[in-house]
Amino acid sequence: MACRISELVIDCADPERLAAFWSGVLGYVELGREDDGSIEIGPPGTGFGGPQPTLVLSPGGEPRTGKLRLHIDVNATDRDQEAELERLLALGARPADVGQSGEESWHVLADPEGNEFCLLRRRLPPL
Repeated sequence: MACRISELVIDCADPERLAAFWSGVLGYVELGREDDGSIEIGPPGTGFGGPQPTLVLSPGGEPRTGKLRLHIDVNATDRDQEAELERLLALGARPADVGQSGEESWHVLADPEGNEFCLLRRRLPPL
């Protein structure tokens, strides 16, 4: 028996803004809200417990300092990497410099609150 990742929780200053951003990136929809201001988003028609983890955007009071210890990697499902990069930038992502050489096959980006994530080259089939 093994575990599965069911949720990823991201502490943030503005859960509304990040929920909108990550919903656009991943094609997710809002699944629910908690009294503390947290917003859970996930795949439409599946929600919690499906093959993809949900994201919980949780209000956190302290700004992040230092490098993230965990980041998200994403892959396009219906276009090439460059077209997906343009789409992500239009959604509000921005290029991030974490010391890459420029020879990498991936793009390092940051979400609207500065959380780094990578857009990988390989296209994956949609679920």
